[in-house]
Amino acid sequence: MQYRFLIYISYSYAVPIGIPLEKELQKRGYAVHWFCDEKDTRIALPSTSLRFDTIEEVIDYDPDIILTITDVVPDFLRGLKVQVFHGFNAEKRSFRKDHFRIRGLFDLYCTQGPSTTSVFKEQQKKHPHFEVIETGWSKVDPLFPISEKKINETPTVFIASTFTERLSLAMNQEVFESIQSLLATKKYVFDMVLHPKLPSYIKEKWGSLTSSHFTYHNTTDLVPLMKKASIMFSDTTSAIQEFGLQEKPIVTFNHHIPKPHLINITSVSEIENALDTALTFPPAILEKMATFNQQLHPYKDGASSARVIDACISFLHADKSHLQSKPLNLVRKYQIRKKLGYFTLRSYNTAFTKS
Repeated sequence: MQYRFLIYISYSYAVPIGIPLEKELQKRGYAVHWFCDEKDTRIALPSTSLRFDTIEEVIDYDPDIILTITDVVPDFLRGLKVQVFHGFNAEKRSFRKDHFRIRGLFDLYCTQGPSTTSVFKEQQKKHPHFEVIETGWSKVDPLFPISEKKINETPTVFIASTFTERLSLAMNQEVFESIQSLLATKKYVFDMVLHPKLPSYIKEKWGSLTSSHFTYHNTTDLVPLMKKASIMFSDTTSAIQEFGLQEKPIVTFNHHIPKPHLINITSVSEIENALDTALTFPPAILEKMATFNQQLHPYKDGASSARVIDACISFLHADKSHLQSKPLNLVRKYQIRKKLGYFTLRSYNTAFTKS
């Protein structure tokens, strides 16, 4: 049977999550288009991909399945609305506002591993209008198979930072000055990425460090940099979970909720020593990381995109009589219409089924 898929995003960091899904859909011969509800982000969509520029085009396309890599999806689209997630749970916010927030718009949550599946299953009992299927996360498919850990003569440190100001190492002047000083030692090569939402002046500031031992990469495609790196230096960004799937050590600066598998520090004076400790690949740390990964994302076959597509198609045809109608959600529905400039009374409050 032929299916029409839509990859629905808001920001550029969703693109590397959608690309493995697109490749899997194309391999199967299914129709797939992209739509971005933020006009400024559309330039980040793959130039070789099919895309829609207006919500009217999406409505005419009438997708069977909407793979959503953002927090909301229009209720007035008929297709099965699937939450794919735009990151791992970074634990930056309260439970009510974080990764597990139920917005009353989705029919299916494709969860990343037991630590998220279990919570969404509990949420499902309270809000029985959606289904939960554990699939793994498409973004990390290209990370596998994991390459052998190698430490070059000059080890590479991958730096990533969140955009949340109170947690961001990129916005900390003392961290900047410490990295600047470490460059003079020539002990490490630094590859840095910054969250797309960080201010331009912060990106320019770090970019000013560019040298033979420091490169700022303006990209959302983190996997090649993660594979190249020996260790990671970060804060509370969800990218640390992605990097950790390789079971390489991670140094965090003022992590919001320090974990036993991370080397967390609270002072810039500790950075150099922490990096050197990480480069010894401490067995106790790596053992704890492996245990953490089994709950976070136990899939190491690079086939999570395939599981997402299989789960969507299976649920598209499944009996959904056990699900309740989605909540009325009038304020959120109005906000979606206002953002898209498309006002309609149409609203699909039950999960779409294809016979």
